[in-house]
Amino acid sequence: MLETITSYVAVGDSFSEGLMDPDPRGDDRYRGWADRLALMLTESSIGSPDVSYANLAIRGRLLDRILDEQVPRALEMKPDLVSLCGGGNDCLRPKADIDALAAKYERAVIALREAGIEVLMCNGFDTEFSTPLIRAVRPRVGIYNAHLWSIAQRHGCHMVDLWGLRSLYAVEMWADDRIHLSPKGHHLVAEQALATLESGHSLPTEGFGIPARPTRAIREVMSEESRWARQYLGPWVGRRLRGESSGDKLDPKLAELTRVADLIERARDSARTDDVDGANGPGHAQG
Repeated sequence: MLETITSYVAVGDSFSEGLMDPDPRGDDRYRGWADRLALMLTESSIGSPDVSYANLAIRGRLLDRILDEQVPRALEMKPDLVSLCGGGNDCLRPKADIDALAAKYERAVIALREAGIEVLMCNGFDTEFSTPLIRAVRPRVGIYNAHLWSIAQRHGCHMVDLWGLRSLYAVEMWADDRIHLSPKGHHLVAEQALATLESGHSLPTEGFGIPARPTRAIREVMSEESRWARQYLGPWVGRRLRGESSGDKLDPKLAELTRVADLIERARDSARTDDVDGANGPGHAQG
């Protein structure tokens, strides 16, 4: 039986950092499903108004760095709950050893569980809905997911079934890059994560089909694919060739456990400051 969650740490990559769910407090700042879940826990029967939260996730991280850098820090914090979501970036690489990835992931889960920490896992997205280049990794993601389900079962973890959450594959749930979730998508995942924690088991989903999408002319589709390749695929390939990551030189957005209530108050203070700065900006008459 899940006891009251008073502290939560998110570890992972861009999915848990919250990319494409803009934070109004600044450019290149994101909220994401983990931030939203932390807020929901303050009002949940399994949470507390005094929930504290840290987010160590950094975009572009491969599983090795997540496990080597973020998991030890999470263990030091001794939270009630850790969400461990990673491996998606590895699955994009054709030579990834999926079995070895799963073995490393399981060792991290064992360490967390032996420390008395509840573990929230997310399996990989079904890439069937995506562009052909992303769709090609579907077999690797499927194998990785099978391993993740086994790990969750063996160690009593909570699994958010993203593969089976078919409503997540509607167009509006995804950002223009087709890799990251939109704000609506992040909100849906947060709701599903909370419901999974509250119920104590993975939630049932219906069917395996992808939500219907509008029929478009071939020329329009080809034009969109070309734009996507220039805007998103090209830069990603360039970083790969240079041995770079989108998360290089970035620090975690919330490196220490902080009361969610305090984060909300900071956001309000920031909004009030922005309002004052805007009022005192160009064209404002000051007496």
